[in-house]
Amino acid sequence: MPIATPEQYAEMLDRAKSGGFAYPAFNASSSQSINAILQGLTEAGSDGIIQVTTGGADYFAGHTVKGRATGALAFAKFAHEVAKSYPITVALHTDHCPKPALDDFLLPLISESEKVVADGGQPIFQSHMWDGSAVPLDENIEIAKSLLPRMKAINSILEVEIGVVGGEEDGVQHEGSNEALYTTTADVAKAVEALGLGDQGRWIAALTFGNVHGVYKPGGVKLRPELLGEIQAGISDKFGTAAKPLDLVFHGGSGSTADEIALAVANGVVKMNIDTDTQYAFTRAVAGYMFSKYDGVLKVDGEVGNKKAYDPRAWGKVAESAMAARVVEATQQLGSAGKSQS
Repeated sequence: MPIATPEQYAEMLDRAKSGGFAYPAFNASSSQSINAILQGLTEAGSDGIIQVTTGGADYFAGHTVKGRATGALAFAKFAHEVAKSYPITVALHTDHCPKPALDDFLLPLISESEKVVADGGQPIFQSHMWDGSAVPLDENIEIAKSLLPRMKAINSILEVEIGVVGGEEDGVQHEGSNEALYTTTADVAKAVEALGLGDQGRWIAALTFGNVHGVYKPGGVKLRPELLGEIQAGISDKFGTAAKPLDLVFHGGSGSTADEIALAVANGVVKMNIDTDTQYAFTRAVAGYMFSKYDGVLKVDGEVGNKKAYDPRAWGKVAESAMAARVVEATQQLGSAGKSQS
């Protein structure tokens, strides 16, 4: 199916919230990872989100070039074309954009979509993330407020991080106090006062409840998903809205237990980012292939190897299918499996 229109993406998020499930958002940094994600979503019968970080976009452009806006546009053009061959719907999103990357990543991409929309087309990306977690809250909100009207004009959704996700994600690293890993209701209320609740443009919130980017064993990170419910209730009371007024995003979920994920979704999470686990699934399959077929992929003891074994397509297919299997698992964990509307 073609990439989701803004209206389809908004409907996806609304369906997730009302239906008590969330969509997985998978990071991609190559055509192989995009294909693996599309394969997995199709096998699961799930719609979903494919996203790219600044580092992923750098790599997509060519690792010696690091033209991240160019790489992100190439990512999007490839995804727009190949997605037509799959019977599911995906939205495109740009992940973590810290302040230093605004001028060479997020702002140029918004400008490109503005040109396309002005010519009667659809935005290139259905949503973008502004990651202001490394700057003071007031500045974070001020920048979000400046971006929101432009996002509304192109009918895209803004993702805002309120709080600090620990660990490191493509060069964006936070090592603040433990208290900073838990968003407060007061912080969110300040954001709502500035950004509204949809009237100024739609935005989704990456609140932090102990999340840490990277890979950890279950129980290695102290998550408090119940905090999301407390914040939802506090915002509802303060602004007189219906229950769970915020659409939430779960970052840094590797190693989370099934119960933690379920509680986060029950408290309003409609999008969960997945990167570390799919990276491992892909690379583990490559390693297994190479170890088991070493005498084919290498020229050992004067032999010539086996071209069919070292052809990148041979091990690439194995890796893509392994990553696709992890994609299926994520849709099952989040409840989006079997719910494609395509």
